[in-house]
Amino acid sequence: MKKVIDLTSWNRREHFAFFSQCDEPFHGIVANIDCDAAYQYCKQTKTSFFLFYLHRVLQAINDTEAMRYRIEDGQVIEYARIHANATISRADNTFGFCPIQFHEDFSVFSTDANSAMDKVKNGTGLCFTDECKRNDAIHFSAMPWINFTGITHARRHDGMDSVPKISAGKCHLQDGKMQLPVASFVHHGLVDAYHIHQFLSRLQQGMSELPEA
Repeated sequence: MKKVIDLTSWNRREHFAFFSQCDEPFHGIVANIDCDAAYQYCKQTKTSFFLFYLHRVLQAINDTEAMRYRIEDGQVIEYARIHANATISRADNTFGFCPIQFHEDFSVFSTDANSAMDKVKNGTGLCFTDECKRNDAIHFSAMPWINFTGITHARRHDGMDSVPKISAGKCHLQDGKMQLPVASFVHHGLVDAYHIHQFLSRLQQGMSELPEA
């Protein structure tokens, strides 16, 4: 479900118009998330840490209104629910695109995600289907080999792209606690640094509030 934002009364109409004229309207921020409790929980319960933090990322995205905005045919659209189009690695070190549906229930999310990922892992090529083109998603990538402090993305510069790109890096020990670098790359006409702060705060909360092991 989606709705069209009325640009005539939108308090961001000038921001949207200004940044939409830029050759590169996207901006990026990288921050560390304290994942110590989540990491230990996943080890203890033999839960996929990747799926755990992807689920928490999607929760935080869906809880942040600005991260659900998209540009379609010159209009600003607000989607009710956002899913993921993730890059999934294979044993031969290639990857494929994998649409993963968001569910509030982690067990349902995990079951569906594992099924979707198995298809990509057992396939070849990019697996770039029509479902990968959906706007009600984030583009998500995990790079568990790199403790990055910055990142750029390959993307179209024809004004058609407004989908946030979220990346997670190598979980690493810092000051006695495990940290997860999380990068956001978003359209400035839709999302400011304050909205990234909202997203990261909700993600940190989600990574800290755990179910009973």
